[in-house]
Amino acid sequence: MSKYLLGMLWVLAVLAGACTTEATGNEAAVRYPSDTLGGKITRTEAQWKAQLSSKAYYVLREKGTEWPYTSKWLKNKTKGTYVCAGCGHPVFASETKFESGTGWPSFFAPLRKNSVETHEDRGFAMTRTEVVCAKCGGHLGHVFDDGPKPTGLRYCLNGVALDFKPAEKK
Repeated sequence: MSKYLLGMLWVLAVLAGACTTEATGNEAAVRYPSDTLGGKITRTEAQWKAQLSSKAYYVLREKGTEWPYTSKWLKNKTKGTYVCAGCGHPVFASETKFESGTGWPSFFAPLRKNSVETHEDRGFAMTRTEVVCAKCGGHLGHVFDDGPKPTGLRYCLNGVALDFKPAEKK
């Protein structure tokens, strides 16, 4: 009974957060501050709030989740690189993207081993593995072990936490 109640509270929390945020519709046009060059990025919460849309802030900084099937990247088939919407750090390649049927953009591997970091997430009475940007620590989503070959992993990401850089045409 308590697991059921906790599950329902989690669903309500996700829905409440998704209903109180708004997309700017222009996330890909964000200019990244010059401090994104070099090592790790640290900013105050006020700086993050000034830079990000309310929806991106909710997901990247407060570890929120966007509604399934709402990401503009869900059906994107263009070749290129997905970058962190908070800092522009390259995190995933289009070649590793696949259709998972979950409603969120999914990948079977990060761009490089050091593109993302993972942490144990024990929120909402369950244990999951959180995926964050290795440069700014922004919450991207979670990774599960039910993905396709060659890794068997499914990086289930919030589209609002990502921007996309198309590959240069040759």
